[in-house]
Amino acid sequence: MQRDPDEQDVIEAINGDIIAFKRLYERHVNHVYGLVYRLCADRALADDLTQDVFIQLWEKIGSFRFESKFSTWLYSVTSHICLSELRRQKRWFQRFKNSAKETAEPADGGEADLSKLDKLLLRLPEQARQVFVLHALQDEPHQRVASLLGIAVGTSKAQYHRARKNLEEWLSYE
Repeated sequence: MQRDPDEQDVIEAINGDIIAFKRLYERHVNHVYGLVYRLCADRALADDLTQDVFIQLWEKIGSFRFESKFSTWLYSVTSHICLSELRRQKRWFQRFKNSAKETAEPADGGEADLSKLDKLLLRLPEQARQVFVLHALQDEPHQRVASLLGIAVGTSKAQYHRARKNLEEWLSYE
């Protein structure tokens, strides 16, 4: 296996080196935020959960076993934290549906930096979006996606197909 570029910083962070942990944070925060935002489709929640990921990471970095790349482990931890929070928020889907119906740009232009794919992802139903993000964008196998979301493997495959079909259709109209 190729040497993990984060390995030395992880070792130092495990030993309490906050500067090494800061380097890990700076190296991964944008990808973590992107993953969280795509899973939850809410900027404020994504901000909070990204912060939670790194707080929990600092507390649990000693449990990293160096069996995979650090980034792989981090994104798995991130997915788990995000999906756990979404399960706790029963009213989340209703808030998402209401916010997705709003067509006006925010006053601060916050939506302007979203890619076309990200904007279309927000239109997908919650479970289809989560499956698509985890499988297509995070390269998780359907068995892992099903386990993370608490669904059957067949449901994961069906939701992925549904998301892909919708995205292809919407992209053809763009």
